[in-house]
Amino acid sequence: QVQLVESGGGLVQTGGSLRLSCAVSRRTSNINAMGWYRQAPGKQRELVASINSGGRTNYADVVKGRFTISRDNAKNTLHLQLNSLKPEDTAVYYCNAKYRLYSSSTAELDSWGRGTQVTVSS
Repeated sequence: QVQLVESGGGLVQTGGSLRLSCAVSRRTSNINAMGWYRQAPGKQRELVASINSGGRTNYADVVKGRFTISRDNAKNTLHLQLNSLKPEDTAVYYCNAKYRLYSSSTAELDSWGRGTQVTVSS
């Protein structure tokens, strides 16, 4: 099973930056796609950014141009660079992985981290 551990959250002021990391317990060769989601109090969890096995990225419109998702396969780590932060970015950020247990498997599994809190003050 793939285990995910997020880190890097914290409290920053509007306009500040933060870098989130997600440590992955398995080699990324078996991961189809990874992404960052966030959930603010009273709201649904939403996709922030994703990256597939081919390196193609996708961003929510509200973060495009400010956030950058990247993956370091050698270190089995996913990152999310958050720039120009706004109070509305305040949420718990979750790392997600869609993966195969074996490289030859066709079934896709889903794993979630426990989240890291990002708070942006105005």
